[in-house]
Amino acid sequence: MVLAEILPEVQSLSRIDKIQLVQVITEELERDKSGLIEPGRSYPIWSPDRAFTAAEVMLQAPADERGTP
Repeated sequence: MVLAEILPEVQSLSRIDKIQLVQVITEELERDKSGLIEPGRSYPIWSPDRAFTAAEVMLQAPADERGTP
């Protein structure tokens, strides 16, 4: 079954039925997860706090726009 086939029926559901459907789909996705994120494991996250070159480019952009060095 494809989404286009069930979408009209989903749209006709009551608000509470839609909420319950979201819950069922969420639980199904949780069961189907393929270990994308493992509990208790650390994952590195990039942060711009040390992106000095990028900051320099961003600070230079307004000056370039005005035509000043």
